[in-house]
Amino acid sequence: MSVKVTRRQFISHLGFATVAVPIIVNSPQTFAAALAASGIKFGYSAITWGGNDVQAIKEISQLGFTGIQLRANTYPEYGQKPAELKKLLDEAKLELAMFSSGNANINTGNDEAEISKHVTHAKFVKALGGKYIQVTNSSRPKNGAPTEEDLVKYGKMLTEVGKRTQPLGIETTYHNHMHQLGETPEEVDVILKNTDPKYVSLLLDVAHYQQGGGDPAKAIRQYKNRLKALHIKDVRDKNAIDPSKPYQFVELGQGRVNFPGIFAALKEVNFKGYAIIELDAVPEKNRTPLESGQITRNYLKNQLKFNI
Repeated sequence: MSVKVTRRQFISHLGFATVAVPIIVNSPQTFAAALAASGIKFGYSAITWGGNDVQAIKEISQLGFTGIQLRANTYPEYGQKPAELKKLLDEAKLELAMFSSGNANINTGNDEAEISKHVTHAKFVKALGGKYIQVTNSSRPKNGAPTEEDLVKYGKMLTEVGKRTQPLGIETTYHNHMHQLGETPEEVDVILKNTDPKYVSLLLDVAHYQQGGGDPAKAIRQYKNRLKALHIKDVRDKNAIDPSKPYQFVELGQGRVNFPGIFAALKEVNFKGYAIIELDAVPEKNRTPLESGQITRNYLKNQLKFNI
């Protein structure tokens, strides 16, 4: 016998009753199909492979993802021969969804050098057929919170990077991150308010944002007009490899991030970009990056009913 399930009942069952998704469904399967048809694309970051990018390209393609995020470590090897790396991506049928351009640090005494390296990376990304660079920082003080002055200063530096990359056809995105400027939701907000939206977008890392004390679904709604891409990963309050650390990033479904709520929020704001799976390192000894990727892919397919 078929049982009719309203949208409100289903959302409440998943634990995010406050989400207003503008669709009516008759079953969880219909709801999942609606999310899957939302235009979200899935990529995977090569960071888990620890610099073995050729293997990462091969195995991310094998997992069935359509995009990849590469890091600045590829530039020394391929910076003068981008066509070689582009060929590897094309053969694997992978789009360069995002490029990790590294840090833009304030208070170094040489802002121009900090900005110029990202312009160089932007030219490299252009040759690879990409559109976006991700910028981070290592400017957080070792003790205490950063000053508002430093957050403002960082926002202005991001704007300058974006002004230089935009004429190349490359968009600069800010990546929120634990232990950096932009660890807490309040810091992220100050930074974004002091960037020019014409030149700087947001790459929201849902696990970093949650660990920093925020609600990722709320951030998606708050910054819907700035949101260009996401890092999708889970986090748990136990570190299997280093017990001295208070948390650990893990595969999807292995921690406490509410992914049904996140994807419902993405549907609500009509997000069309890349949701990039990022896992800094395998969270269990003797597990391979490919095995971690399989865990996450299976969660997306079996639990959230996405087609990967």
